[in-house]
Amino acid sequence: MGLTAQELASVVEEIAPALADGWVQKVFQPTPRTVTLEIRTPGRTLLLLCSADPETARVHLLGHRPPNPASPPPFCQFLRAHIHGAHIDGLEQVPGDRIVRLRLTTREGPCSLLALLTGRSADLLLLDAEDKILTTLEEGQQKAGQPYRAPTRSPQSRDAVPAVGLPPDQNQPFPWSYALEQRYQAKEEALALASLRQKRGAELRKSIKKTARRIEALREDLEKTERYREYARYGELLKANLGLIKKGQEQVVVTDYFDPAMPELTLPLDPAKGPQANMDDYFKKHRKYLAADKEIKPRLAKAEKDLQGLQAERKALELDTWQPAPAEPRSSKQSLLPPPAQRSAFSVQHAKHSGPFRRFISTDGLPIYVGRNARENDELTFKFAHSDDLWLHAHGTPGSHVVVRLEKGADPPQETIRDAATLALLYSDLKKSGKGEVIYTRRKWVRKAKGQPPGTVTVTQEKALFVQLDKVRLDRMKERSGKPL
Repeated sequence: MGLTAQELASVVEEIAPALADGWVQKVFQPTPRTVTLEIRTPGRTLLLLCSADPETARVHLLGHRPPNPASPPPFCQFLRAHIHGAHIDGLEQVPGDRIVRLRLTTREGPCSLLALLTGRSADLLLLDAEDKILTTLEEGQQKAGQPYRAPTRSPQSRDAVPAVGLPPDQNQPFPWSYALEQRYQAKEEALALASLRQKRGAELRKSIKKTARRIEALREDLEKTERYREYARYGELLKANLGLIKKGQEQVVVTDYFDPAMPELTLPLDPAKGPQANMDDYFKKHRKYLAADKEIKPRLAKAEKDLQGLQAERKALELDTWQPAPAEPRSSKQSLLPPPAQRSAFSVQHAKHSGPFRRFISTDGLPIYVGRNARENDELTFKFAHSDDLWLHAHGTPGSHVVVRLEKGADPPQETIRDAATLALLYSDLKKSGKGEVIYTRRKWVRKAKGQPPGTVTVTQEKALFVQLDKVRLDRMKERSGKPL
């Protein structure tokens, strides 16, 4: 269970002075309902945990850094875009309630990160200076712009949640935080392991089906080429009898000199082709057999080995003996990524391809990618982008391809569309005029133009948006991305 109001008051009293005058250095979201803030204070760096999990809702400092996903969820991206570098004005508890407010001052003005640690209704909210909702962990930006209303208080039974009692180790710099971290560590590790197992199980089911289909296709290819095993011999026999073959024949009877019994063979011919072309076809098909034997068999063997490994891992999951791969030792300069077993296919691909393009963060915390040239445009659109991502381009003029990374099935926020459209205008031939029309659609409606140079595309189901270069909007994206436009 989460903290009682009395326990929460003790924690806030303990850590509020330590956070005063600090600033938010980094934002992480290690689990779907937990956020950690790396806060730099004079002389040290602290990790503040805010959990909105109904079973473990709490706020306290951490003694260790939890593993984080390689790709930050949307709520984490939004926080990074809005409160990175924010000054901490104070941490306070709503008197007698399980609600904590972290007051911040950002480049855009005052705001608050509100932690509602209220059981099933637990949530994290980012509020503006007027206490209007910017985003929430539970519902994203569905309530953006609405005024925050405090939840109705209900009497809390003293027996509902066991009290921690006096902190067990007064030698710790933050005894209450240390006690709470010990209390919840084992439970959260078990929950994290269960989540990893569930996720890995889904990945394995998908991979096993995909690998089985690949094996079936490779076997079919082998069976098709197996019939060409003797076609080199048939080609030689046709070569020795070219004078007997005329265009229009559907077959020819030859003596098989490669067989000691010298039987007669009937070889089918293509009546639309001449003697030389029919002979070349036989040799060509035999080369297909040789290539299949050389290339397909090793691929088939590897796929079968992969399938055995995946099935063995699935069996371990069913027997409840599966464990994630141990994390490799990290130096202080290494990134704090989860072990390879925890990385999704998306995160590996993202790490591989994120380098070449210009990268920005939208007002809503979503990543925006911009191609630098025709080759990068082609790679961004047809190798990096997902089918549900948003694709933009200045209408009717040369320019960069722009892609907004979206979760599957998610609709792009209007401010993000305007951010991306502004970038599409900036990196096009319309830049000098400072205004123009930008088209946008889902990536799945963009196709390569046949026979055209890289980066040339055809677009369907597009919408149009008229935009002007907005210096304020561009400056904000520049600040969030940490690089010049």
